[in-house]
Amino acid sequence: MEIKTERIRKIVVVISGASGSIYGIRLLNHLLPNPIEVHLIISRAGEAVLRHESDFSGGSFKRFLKAGGTDFHGKGRLIVHNSKNLHASPASGSFKHDGMVIAPCSMKTLAGIAAGYAPDLIGRAADVTLKERRPLILLTRETPLSLIHIENMAKATRAGAVIMPPCPGFYHQPITMVDLADSVIARVLDHLKIEQNIVEQWGEDEDLEEEADDL
Repeated sequence: MEIKTERIRKIVVVISGASGSIYGIRLLNHLLPNPIEVHLIISRAGEAVLRHESDFSGGSFKRFLKAGGTDFHGKGRLIVHNSKNLHASPASGSFKHDGMVIAPCSMKTLAGIAAGYAPDLIGRAADVTLKERRPLILLTRETPLSLIHIENMAKATRAGAVIMPPCPGFYHQPITMVDLADSVIARVLDHLKIEQNIVEQWGEDEDLEEEADDL
C-alpha cells in the first residue's frame, strides 16, 4: 500500500486597491517562512496603493519581500499571478487550497464577491473558494460604512466568507505600526489554522498566574 506524503499547504493571498497594503505584506512575511505554497494576486489598483504606501517600485515582488527581510522556507513557494489571467490555477475549483485571504479588501472587491461578479482572477478565485466551501477571509477596509457596504458584508457572510475588518488590538501593548498590523494577521492565521506566536491567546498569562497563586 502506497503511503501518501503530507500535502504542502496552499494559501491564496490577494492585495486589492484599498489602503492597508501593510496587511498583505505582513501576512506574506509570516506565511513564507513556513512550508506553504502562496499564490499571490495583486490588482492594478492594489499595486498603485503598494507603490504609495511601501517601498515597492515594481518588478519582482519576491525580490521586494526579500529586501524587506522576509525569510523563504526551502519547501515553500511564492507564485505571483496576473490578476487578469483567468486561466491561472486559483480560477479552478479543482485547485485545492487551504484558504484565501484578501488583505486589504476594497469595497469594490467586496461588492463583486457579494454579487458573484467575477471579471478577473480575484473575483473568480473568491467565487470558487466560496462554492467549494473553503475559507475566504476579507480584511475589509473602509470607514464609515454605508448601508450598501454593510449589506454586501452580510451577503458575503451568508455565502460563507469571514468578514474581518483590520481593527488592531492593543492589549499586547503595540509599539510600532508593524505590531498593530501583526495583531490582525495573528487572527488571520488563527482562522487559517496556522500556528502563530505573534500574539498570545487571551488569558494565557492569567492561567499561569492562577496556577502560581494556587501553589
